[in-house]
Amino acid sequence: MNRWSIADLSPQALRLLALLAVMVLVILFFGTQIDRYYSTRMFNRVSTSVAIMALIATGQALVVLTRNIDLSVGSIVGFTAYAVGGVVTRFPDLNPAFAIGAAVLTGAAFGAFNGFFVAYARIPAIIVTLGTLALFRTFLVEYSGAKSIITADLPEWILSLPRTNLFSIGNLDIRLTFAVAVIVVVVVHLAVTRLRIGRKFYAVGSNPEAAVVAGIDSRRIVFLAFIACGALSGLAGFMFLSRFGNITVVAGLGFELKSVAAVVVGGVNIFGGSGTVIGAMLGAILVGLLDASLVRLQYMSEFWREAILGFLILAAVAIDSVFMRRLFAWRYARREKLQARLSAEGKAKGE
Repeated sequence: MNRWSIADLSPQALRLLALLAVMVLVILFFGTQIDRYYSTRMFNRVSTSVAIMALIATGQALVVLTRNIDLSVGSIVGFTAYAVGGVVTRFPDLNPAFAIGAAVLTGAAFGAFNGFFVAYARIPAIIVTLGTLALFRTFLVEYSGAKSIITADLPEWILSLPRTNLFSIGNLDIRLTFAVAVIVVVVVHLAVTRLRIGRKFYAVGSNPEAAVVAGIDSRRIVFLAFIACGALSGLAGFMFLSRFGNITVVAGLGFELKSVAAVVVGGVNIFGGSGTVIGAMLGAILVGLLDASLVRLQYMSEFWREAILGFLILAAVAIDSVFMRRLFAWRYARREKLQARLSAEGKAKGE
């Protein structure tokens, strides 16, 4: 009988286990460096920020699965937060569902703009979204007229959202925004893994040519991936507005790097075709945990925090590439050895 080992797990399961181990080590390390690190206040701060990044990382994961990337997510978050903030400032009694719908539709429109040029004009995603990163940010600057949305002008219902508790586990409060983010991630995960159209994202990312031969409209799938990414970034923009209140023209700046870091660290292959949305959310939790923890280290500058995120991306891609090659080589050698042994046993019985 063959003994089971951890190496028998799927590559994705191994990635998630490694990520969870890193998260535990990070929590233990900062617990020794920061006073009152294991507090409900710290948990609430991390979970609220993770709610925003998890949505962006989920959308980014869908795009990366199709062998593309979206560098405009931060600008979409910023524009959506400002636009919706301006609307609710002028109409404070506006139905919250309408405000959320407007944010999602605005983000989806930006995503469709990106998706059209990537999917149908055949322009590389990194070129398109690098351009729209600046273009959408310029839209925000022109739309805002160099003015800011301030907390005092926003209605109370939108400011109270980040503080709304859905339920509590002991002393830990599960905020509404975090619960919504988890629900969205789970729904997207089930859609991608269970529905036929969801599995096409993996097919297009794994082998675009084979996907076309199999009858999959790869351009439509890529287009839908960018729309979904924009819509989720729009929803994240609404949450960004409710959390911070004060929205300027630099809102969402830097979310591009954080979302890519969350996706790659979460085990989504940057070359497309493999990974999970759940992994992307775990990556967002790690990024949010590091961000909230490093801020409280007085000897750590903001520039070094960005450098650490960049290092995470490089390390995740490099380790994943080397580890996967070693794992596949080991499994192939073990399979060959097992087949040779079974063949030898068969010959011995025949004799």
